[in-house]
Amino acid sequence: MKLDRFIRVSIAIVVLLVFIVATGALLFISEAALNVWDRLKAGPPALLYAYVSIMLLLAVTALWLIWRLVIRRKIAPKKALSSAPLSRDDIESRLREAEASGVDVSAAQAELKELAARKDSVHLCFFGEVSSGKSSLIKALVPEADVLVDVVGGSTGNVRHYRWRDDSGAEILLADVPGIGGGTDGHTAAAVEEATRASVVLFVCDSDLTRSEAASIKSLLTFDKPLIIVLNKADRFTADEQAALMQKLLERVEDIGGQVDRDHVVAVSAGGEFDAIERSGDGNEQRVRRTRPADIGVLVVAINRMLAEEGESLDVRRERAVFRMAAARLAEAEGEYRLQRSEQIIRSSTRKAIIGAMAAISPGTDILIQGYIGTAMTQELCRLYGATPRDLDIEEFLSLSQSRVGRALPLSLAVAGNGLKAFPGLGTVAGGVVHAVAYGLIFDALGRSLVLTLSRHGELLPDVAAKEFEEGISEHLEAGVRLSLIHISEPTRQLTQSRFTS
Repeated sequence: MKLDRFIRVSIAIVVLLVFIVATGALLFISEAALNVWDRLKAGPPALLYAYVSIMLLLAVTALWLIWRLVIRRKIAPKKALSSAPLSRDDIESRLREAEASGVDVSAAQAELKELAARKDSVHLCFFGEVSSGKSSLIKALVPEADVLVDVVGGSTGNVRHYRWRDDSGAEILLADVPGIGGGTDGHTAAAVEEATRASVVLFVCDSDLTRSEAASIKSLLTFDKPLIIVLNKADRFTADEQAALMQKLLERVEDIGGQVDRDHVVAVSAGGEFDAIERSGDGNEQRVRRTRPADIGVLVVAINRMLAEEGESLDVRRERAVFRMAAARLAEAEGEYRLQRSEQIIRSSTRKAIIGAMAAISPGTDILIQGYIGTAMTQELCRLYGATPRDLDIEEFLSLSQSRVGRALPLSLAVAGNGLKAFPGLGTVAGGVVHAVAYGLIFDALGRSLVLTLSRHGELLPDVAAKEFEEGISEHLEAGVRLSLIHISEPTRQLTQSRFTS
């Protein structure tokens, strides 16, 4: 439609006025700048340098503000749990907030209860790979304990505790945990958790460290717990070989970023039974079972020295480790809660999108994606994940998503249209239903891309979320529309056939 003369004249006048004002402003600024420059040149050099420095500072500040407000933010990794030590008040405050939000905090609370139950006792955790001899060492320390020892290896399937008294008569609990590296993830997780709850960890090996053992020690060092390296089955080596191997163990620990005193690396022999060949006087041989005496004196000395050196710090370091594990438990529970709640939000928004599309005379992506439903879903999901996006970020995300939909939606609707050509009359109604289903699928994919981005990065990154949306929307739409077409076309086909036969 052509503009009338009045409107065209008005636009021309506005353009002229803008030109006049812009020209006047430019001349005024130019004159002022030249005057200031002349005065600065005539004055002392220090004044010139100071003025230029201030102007540069103001310019940099302005550019920084513009960048913060307008320019897209760079992709940031998901915020990790704080490495700063957690206090009891910190973790309990987090638990109260999470519980008030509907999060299941029972797993985290159980860790705090277990910590309280161990408050007045010292726990030693025997940690190591399968067949390293952990159970045999406990058997040597507590001969009366009913410890299962299997020479084939892998007899410990869960955590067992045994009471042991040191030279001073103090009672110490020994934890025998499942051997790692046995191919059972559940056993490995139980071993790591018990090591976290322990006061001191005794890492048992029977030779130089393997790659997996070195990785295990590196992980244990993150718990910030006293560590004793125990070289078991040392009777297989000569004295020189033992010394060289113990030095090698010290170096390996240092290579992975740990620090263990020389006194806390010991070589022992758990003893036990072994098969031997006995030859009689007449030359006959027979297999007999013999007992190898245990040699664990240096281990007892190392344990006593460790407990004396650490003293009250054992409880403090154990608490910190358990608080971190409780925080991890809480984070897992929050993640599960957010996934469940996000599913509810996405389903609700999807239903609203379908209803809106069916009610609209001419449904369009602009109305739905940039309208109330898309904005409300984005805001609700961001609040769920603790993100506070700018309105600009939400608008940018929805705008980018709309452009992606514009390429995928016609394809999906074409699939539906071709499939419904055979059903005149009812095909028009069915086509409207498929159209509405397509918009529902759009919102489903939109919500899932948001959840994926928020869970990975902890904030709304418009370009990242839109890219996730684009990667899944075409396949998501086409598959969903095809499925809806099957449900719609079958009764339509039956109705058409009945009319034809009648």
